Amino acid sequence: MSTTAGIFSPQGLDKGTAVLLHKAPLPELARGSNVVDLGCGWGPLTLALARAYPDATVVGVDVNERARLLTAKNAADAGLSNVRVAEGVDDADVAGVDLLWSNPPIRIGKEALHGLLSTWLSRLNPAGVAYLVVQRNLGADSLAAWLTGQGFPASKLGSQKGYRVLEVRPAIAS
Repeated sequence: MSTTAGIFSPQGLDKGTAVLLHKAPLPELARGSNVVDLGCGWGPLTLALARAYPDATVVGVDVNERARLLTAKNAADAGLSNVRVAEGVDDADVAGVDLLWSNPPIRIGKEALHGLLSTWLSRLNPAGVAYLVVQRNLGADSLAAWLTGQGFPASKLGSQKGYRVLEVRPAIAS
């Protein structure tokens, strides 16, 4: 795997992403499903998801161009032809999301984070699910409460090393 300066966790796999890889389940998905890694960085989650779901399209999303280039390079080096990269929802070209994994960029600020998560979680298919990993001391519990208050039922799936893994379901139709 290639990493570089100027991206999240250039030294390799960070603790939060490791917790998500360890704790989040891999639900059964139909052929042709859409899987998203929101905030892909250099691609560790994207690559793991692409290996787990070879018949799905896995989209690594990141605003950082260097991160997107590294994710694409790492996927190509690993022989994973089911990976695409995108800067955001507009160029992701994903009609509906069946599975979303994210170690979201908490430090972008609450308003920006809420907007980012609302945008992507609203794209979950009715049977879709998202798994987010957030440090407890960076607001994991308040984020779960906020998501639930926005109509995206969120629950704590597990905890490890100061991180919470949240399971988030699609918005409840009113």
